[in-house]
Amino acid sequence: MELYEVMRTTFAAREFTDQPVSDGTIAKILEEARFAPSGGNRQGWKVLVVREDSSRAMLRELIAPQMRRYLAQVKAGEAPLNTINTSRVSDEEVAATQVPERMLDNLTGAPVLLLVFVDLSVVASFDRHLDRVGVISGASIYPFVWNILLAARHEGLGGTLTTFAAGAENDVKAHFGVPDEMALAAMIPMGQPVKQLTKLTRKPVADFVRKEHWHGETLIE
Repeated sequence: MELYEVMRTTFAAREFTDQPVSDGTIAKILEEARFAPSGGNRQGWKVLVVREDSSRAMLRELIAPQMRRYLAQVKAGEAPLNTINTSRVSDEEVAATQVPERMLDNLTGAPVLLLVFVDLSVVASFDRHLDRVGVISGASIYPFVWNILLAARHEGLGGTLTTFAAGAENDVKAHFGVPDEMALAAMIPMGQPVKQLTKLTRKPVADFVRKEHWHGETLIE
């Protein structure tokens, strides 16, 4: 498949058929995804391939409270779990929010789940001294995660980058025996999409690019 087509048609797939995804296919996807860049080329990623029902049930239980808060804040018109704007949603409102079973089924019931971890002992965090949430460390893991999704699309599969499980990272790590220095970066449900989207909606380039200055001219008229 041509590169630009893969980039333009790799969507957040959340509904999958029952078609299994073999270890061989996952290995092929990771074989290509591993060429992602990382700080200092340290390649601090580790991947857990999850299929067992007991692990799926554990992840479902841990994700539900994270999703409940997320949905409650979305319902209130907020940018959920935002570090700039403090949420006005009360704990009582969160507790009263229903999480659709289908959403949980889609996240944990895919043919295979990939848990992607990053070794914090090898990543650079140039923004660690700033009074805001850190983002720089993500440069050493999320290109790899995106490569996984691009490679999956090339293989006729789909998935989505989810981070709900990171809110319960300690419990996830305890269940799978993950070392302390590792951080959970993403959980990727993966499988054969029920429907393959071919036209995605994104902002035009003119909306997010300026020349020379924040208030400069747009790149495209």
